[in-house]
Amino acid sequence: MNIYPESAMRRQFLKQPIFWLPVVGLILLFLAAAGFTVQNVAAAPNPQREPPSDESCLFCHQQEGMTIDIGEQPLSLTVSGDHFSTSVHGVEGVACVDCHTNIRTVPHPEIIADNSREFTLTFYETCRQCHSEQYEKTFDSVHQTAIVDGNLNAAVCSDCHDPHSQPRITDETTGVILSDARQDIPQTCAQCHGAVFEAYAASVHGATLFTEGNADVPTCTDCHGVHSIEDPNTNTFHNSIPSVCADCHTDEVMMSKYGLNTNVLDTYVADFHGTTVKLFEEQFPDQPTNKAVCTDCHGFHDIPKVDDPAAGIAHKSNLLVKCQQCHPDATTESFTASWMSHYEPSPETWPLVYYVNLFYKFFIPTVLGGMIVFVLSDIYRRFIVDKRHKKNGKDASTK
Repeated sequence: MNIYPESAMRRQFLKQPIFWLPVVGLILLFLAAAGFTVQNVAAAPNPQREPPSDESCLFCHQQEGMTIDIGEQPLSLTVSGDHFSTSVHGVEGVACVDCHTNIRTVPHPEIIADNSREFTLTFYETCRQCHSEQYEKTFDSVHQTAIVDGNLNAAVCSDCHDPHSQPRITDETTGVILSDARQDIPQTCAQCHGAVFEAYAASVHGATLFTEGNADVPTCTDCHGVHSIEDPNTNTFHNSIPSVCADCHTDEVMMSKYGLNTNVLDTYVADFHGTTVKLFEEQFPDQPTNKAVCTDCHGFHDIPKVDDPAAGIAHKSNLLVKCQQCHPDATTESFTASWMSHYEPSPETWPLVYYVNLFYKFFIPTVLGGMIVFVLSDIYRRFIVDKRHKKNGKDASTK
């Protein structure tokens, strides 16, 4: 006979652990499964989610004065929508997220950089995606060498080519640099090389470029290169200067527009200075030579017109100052009078040299021609006439 009422037994059973353990286990298993599902759904890529469009990026970033502090240094985040749409990237359909590949959501990922310059350098590799050839040329440049040596302010791609506003540089069909792009080059370099820019702007090259927009005028990259810029302080660069200048100054089509002599390289190489430098350039390009090159007489970035009264070396007094850099004992203009510069002798310029050369043009062939005639006649006499005489004498003696 059961002495406990049925209800009392049920209550007693519910109090036993053997009943609650399976129930609690099922509840925990259900919660764990639900949490795992939610976590995986949130973490799984959503095939419907599209990367942000340029419009959505510019909705915020075209606001004026938008900045962020990185290591207590402000970094501008403002991007002009108009400038970007007309830039070469905008025209070619390059999207914001093609370069900013880590940005897909708002808020954006935290920036990991100690300062704004370090943040800029993190995008250096991004340019390689589309511009690998130009990127690889920078490896041996003076800028890249400076960065490797610890100068993080040396120029990288985005310092010269603002990715948000860079216009097209070369003609799509011919690949030739556009006239507008040529005029922008000095200002681009001036961001770091301000003093050099001022000297160039006042030179015969810079003044012509800025006042006339003349596409024939050399700019920074014509002499120093574009991406593989060499250190101009090296012996190799010094010895190559005549060849660099000759790229333009021996071009007959270009020089004919301005009535300039195209024999400047030939006349320089024929001179003692040029012969030595050319030998070093070809045989020992990395060895120093103290012989004058173009820039020693004409200047580097501040090249004046040769007939400029203040500095042009067409004036003997100005030329003497240049000569004294290597020849301190030269104290009179008679020293410079013995050098014909790049002039070819003519009845108007250096007439004495011209007529002496003219004399030798006739005298030397006449002398050599006479000697050849004499030698040939002597050979004829010795081997033909004498042999004939001997034969005739022998025949006469046998009769």
